[in-house]
Amino acid sequence: MAGTTHAPAPAGAALDDEAVALDRAHVFHSWSAQGAVAPFVVAGGSGSTVWDHAGRRYLDFSSQLVNTNIGHQHPRVVEAIRAQAAELTTVAPATANLARGRAARAVLGHAPDRFAKVFFTNGGADANENAIRMARLHTGRDKVVSHYRSYHGNTGAAVVATGDWRRVPNEYARGHVHVFGPYLYRSEFWATTPEEECERALTHLERVIQCEGPSSVAAILLESVPGTAGVLVPPPGYLAGVRAIADRYGIVLILDEVMAGFGRTGSWFAFDQHDVVPDLVTFAKGVNSGYVPAGGVLVSEEILATFDERVFPGGLTYSGHPLAMAAVVASVAAMEDEGVVENAAAIGTDVLGPALTALAESQPLVGEVRGTGVFWALELVADRDARTPVGPEVMGALKAACLRRGLLPFLAENRVHVVPPCVVTPAQAEEGVALLAEALAEVAPA
Repeated sequence: MAGTTHAPAPAGAALDDEAVALDRAHVFHSWSAQGAVAPFVVAGGSGSTVWDHAGRRYLDFSSQLVNTNIGHQHPRVVEAIRAQAAELTTVAPATANLARGRAARAVLGHAPDRFAKVFFTNGGADANENAIRMARLHTGRDKVVSHYRSYHGNTGAAVVATGDWRRVPNEYARGHVHVFGPYLYRSEFWATTPEEECERALTHLERVIQCEGPSSVAAILLESVPGTAGVLVPPPGYLAGVRAIADRYGIVLILDEVMAGFGRTGSWFAFDQHDVVPDLVTFAKGVNSGYVPAGGVLVSEEILATFDERVFPGGLTYSGHPLAMAAVVASVAAMEDEGVVENAAAIGTDVLGPALTALAESQPLVGEVRGTGVFWALELVADRDARTPVGPEVMGALKAACLRRGLLPFLAENRVHVVPPCVVTPAQAEEGVALLAEALAEVAPA
């Protein structure tokens, strides 16, 4: 209409305010008391950097939820999704689809030879859910043994296999048994060396299996490197020892690579570094950096044979969704061509490892540094000798101090997880550690 004026579209800080207001009004957040939620606005990103609508930029040392391995908005992956959307946006899982077949081939190309097929899921939780189902049907047994310090997802069996606090209000699945895994800094086994910790953790695992009745145990489900529980890199020989125990009792070994896989530890799969080959592998996150939700189970030939003549009673409407599969194909190809996994390994060896070790030597709040690749944790303590964890007030202050400096951290309990994208540059890694050091100095007691 002539003479009508329109208010200018909101921009910058006004869009941030709108995003927060809409979120608080309409979005129910996971793992949160809703009245305490204080959402952080992310409007865009590129590589290892994100920003809000007002243009404030942050170095992403969280990889969001430790999943943007290939970084934000990788042009090759974005274009693959765009091209697939123009051709076919969705298709039923029972059909043959070129994107799905190519994605399965790409993933299997980095797996041990014994794996022959991929069962695609929508994420890591349902990957673990279906791996547990396969193991139970394959063995005819029921129980699943997993670690107390672990996270396997927020679905029926996966969350009960989880060992942390999130399991307790959600224990509706049957047949789950937990054991302590190796964690020398806070050893449950009175160990003083990695060798003692490994030996005693394996003895503990086997004794629990023996007491539960080996003929009742279908699977041992472990994160190759427990992630949210503290980046607990297993000592040499532990995973191989678990493999031997599983073989001794005819138990399926499932390794959860949801967080640790696809470059995070500096290898395609974390178990590549531990002289072990599991029976089932679950994955998600880094396989396409979450650009479109995707996960899956790598299935060995032995377990596949169980379902040659027997129906597998499981499926998902969006299994192998074409947009997600296109992102998988492009992500794996870009990681291969651009040396992304090799970069993650080099960043860990040349930058993060030395820099974080130096930080620990100068900062009394840091009790231990551990990690590999772009998968590290600093355990913060109020007393180094007693190894007393710092309280939530310190962690809250540290998060605020990091954000003020333009660093987006990943915090869990009394730990800072240093988990930038696998594409992080040496300069960015050095900058991130320097900003973290400043933030730690700010919150440390005088």
